Amino acid sequence: MTALPRSPRLSIGLPVYNGEEYLAEAFDALLGQTYEDFEIVVSDNASTDGTRDICRRYAAQDSRIRYIRLPRNIGAAPNHNYVFTECRSELFKWASHDDLYARDLLRRCVDALDERPDTILAHADQAVIDAEGRVKVPYEYGLATASPHAPERFRSMLFEPGGDDFYGVMRAEVLRRVTPHDSYHHADRTFVAEIGLNGPFHQVPELLYFRRDHPTRAERANPGKRSRCINLDPRRAGLLHPTPRLLAEYVWGFVAAIRRAPLSPADRRACYRHLASWAASRARPGAGERVEDRAPVDPARLTVSVDALVAGREGRQA
Repeated sequence: MTALPRSPRLSIGLPVYNGEEYLAEAFDALLGQTYEDFEIVVSDNASTDGTRDICRRYAAQDSRIRYIRLPRNIGAAPNHNYVFTECRSELFKWASHDDLYARDLLRRCVDALDERPDTILAHADQAVIDAEGRVKVPYEYGLATASPHAPERFRSMLFEPGGDDFYGVMRAEVLRRVTPHDSYHHADRTFVAEIGLNGPFHQVPELLYFRRDHPTRAERANPGKRSRCINLDPRRAGLLHPTPRLLAEYVWGFVAAIRRAPLSPADRRACYRHLASWAASRARPGAGERVEDRAPVDPARLTVSVDALVAGREGRQA
């Protein structure tokens, strides 16, 4: 019998729609990682630009890329969920077509999970970059997601401006236990909160992840709550999904996450208390702060070079 090929240790799911502007940079950054035991599964959400040609060109050059093209646009949230079902590895990471990744990101995250068997997700420090890849806002991670206590992890994810744990390296078995990513307002926050209720995270204290903020990013291109939700899932369009419903589903998402999580009765009660305090605090000024909306850092104070850290950008260095 012919032995089946061994699955890679890590699967990277890359859902994309009309990503031609930055996709090649993301491929270069991922394929240039110092950790190499991975596959990249691309789910092209029926793009209408040059995304297909870019994917096919890179897949022809590197067998670690598997390209899937959907016949119609199913929305960003279903596409994220779909690409995970197509991955087959022990570890999993979502990647965005417009972000950048330092060469050691995957290695540092995989090593962190290997060294900490109880940790279910590992990510690294981040900065927001602009369309050209220049650092705008370095971000100091302040969440208590490494706490061994689930209520403390949950409290921090409610009240602190979030990192990008959604894009960390995760144990796939945990992802299979939680509810798939939904498409109501801030569904990504309830999704990560449910993951966090299943175990602690680890934040690698190195600047290795660069989230690009640009005019065509989904959050910028869809400034309203309803338009963002429709981008997540076209089925949200229409009278059955008014903004009050999308907000109510957001709050209920946290409640449902607490109900489903493997918590003791005391921890469950503590999480409900934190949720009640959070709900009461939503009217305070600054409650909806986003990292990318902070004032840009003075370039003279920067000591990091994206071009020096990210594969494929070597020629851009001065």
